[in-house]
Amino acid sequence: MNATSATIRNAASATVLPVLVAVSFCHFLNDLIQSLLSAIYPMLKARYALDYAEIGLIALTFNLTASLLQPVVGAVTDRRPMPYSLALGMGFTLLGLLLLSRAAYPWLLLAAALVGTGSSVFHPESSRIARLASGGRHGFAQSVFQVGGNLGTALGPLLAAFVVLPFGQESIAWFSVAALIGIALLSRVGLWYREHAPARLKAAHAAPNHDVPRAKVVLAVGVLLMLIFSKYFYLSSLSTYLTFYLMERFGISAQNAQVHLFMFLGAVALGTLVGGPVGDRIGRKYVIWVSILGVLPFSLALPHADLFWTGVLTIVIGLILSSAFSAILVYAQELLPGKVGTIAGLFFGFAFGMGGLGAALLGRLADATSIEFVYALCAYLPALGLLTVFLPNLHRSARA
Repeated sequence: MNATSATIRNAASATVLPVLVAVSFCHFLNDLIQSLLSAIYPMLKARYALDYAEIGLIALTFNLTASLLQPVVGAVTDRRPMPYSLALGMGFTLLGLLLLSRAAYPWLLLAAALVGTGSSVFHPESSRIARLASGGRHGFAQSVFQVGGNLGTALGPLLAAFVVLPFGQESIAWFSVAALIGIALLSRVGLWYREHAPARLKAAHAAPNHDVPRAKVVLAVGVLLMLIFSKYFYLSSLSTYLTFYLMERFGISAQNAQVHLFMFLGAVALGTLVGGPVGDRIGRKYVIWVSILGVLPFSLALPHADLFWTGVLTIVIGLILSSAFSAILVYAQELLPGKVGTIAGLFFGFAFGMGGLGAALLGRLADATSIEFVYALCAYLPALGLLTVFLPNLHRSARA
């Protein structure tokens, strides 16, 4: 009986790489579709004579629908797992994609809302599945999961430059094939989740392996949210307006600017893949320190660089800054075990919300001043990484 029990426990705690790869690939498809929205902003601006504030409102609509629903979805599924909700979420994304291929403003807002709703369902549950399939390698699993989304986000501008821009807004409908593939794969992942969740949820909902007082846990969560604010507000200035910045300041073409955006987002994907495993080895807090505060010298230099060094600096910023999210998410889940979906929904939702709020506010600021002023102002946001000093040292406590 003991040998049988040990075998069951080992099977329940092993890393399930095929499941991690599947949710990462679906994350790739999901975020590829989403990134088409931000990648075609210059085309939409020109086609429908939109101003920066209207572009910002589209981004805000997408990010708010994603951010406000994600914590709700996470909290609900913490209490009642829904294995097939992932496929349903991809269905919302599919509907938003089809509408995006035909809509004019203000129907573009509804398309953005549908895509955001798909994200709100997808991210909390897929993050939970990644943790359940991790076999205890939580940082590694979250990085594998996250890098799929980052790669999709990076590829979106490239596809927009060489598919959507030459063939027009209607060509966005071609990407519905990606959503259909995602629905099929996520249905299979849901089947694995339904069959294996009971044994793995017990380990995922284990008691805390730290002795941090509740008041310090609350403070730490607040600090982590402030770091998310710093990271995603600054990332919003790059991912949403980098193409405009490059076109206006250096006079390059839209396609050339999209290539620069692709290089930046590719660097974000690479940095994400590194951050989780490094956090597993040396501790999440150290990764957070380097990732947020370490960007500051480069962000301060960016507004003063020429085109070549702007490309170099954005790649360096993407590499360093992107390593933080996996570390922050797993750190928060270790602070509050048993709340995997709630934490994932809260942090993914807050990240989307800060991205959307940043896009809207920075768009209005750019209309009132200039894109160059926006980049000079946002350069100071990584200084909030100093708040990391208030985070307890969970890794050292666990080893002790």
